[in-house]
Amino acid sequence: MQFSENSRVWIYQSDKKLADELVQQIQQRLDSFTTQWTAHNNQLKAKAEIRYNRFLILIVDETQAGASGCSIDKSVHFMQNLEREFNISLFDRFNLAYKQADEVLSVPRHGFEDLLKQGAINTDTIVYNNLVQNLTELQTKWEVPFKDSWHVQLFRDLVVS
Repeated sequence: MQFSENSRVWIYQSDKKLADELVQQIQQRLDSFTTQWTAHNNQLKAKAEIRYNRFLILIVDETQAGASGCSIDKSVHFMQNLEREFNISLFDRFNLAYKQADEVLSVPRHGFEDLLKQGAINTDTIVYNNLVQNLTELQTKWEVPFKDSWHVQLFRDLVVS
């Protein structure tokens, strides 16, 4: 199924890496949710995927039907249920993810700051911009060097230009 490059995207980042078995269970729930997801009784053209055993990504192609406030609320409640069911945190915006070697790790803001001070994270470290809005941005602006991300604004006092 093809999705428009303007399809809306929501990214939920787990506070920890999910075991493969958990990824399968969560993916089944995501698939079930997206096939039943509606807005004003219109079926949404939606899909969900899990990347790096950490990021839950919802995608809605609004060329068929637009996501309404109510339908977005349904997705938020669904994600909150996943949090409770699997004992994970998906809504902490200051749990920052970055790539180290081939692994995606995450730390709270203060931990990220410590890693910056230690030089373990630098301006070329890949970070994840979970604020991307659409499929094009997901493909081009989600995994970016720290220096090109919004993260740099949080830590501008520590970053040498």
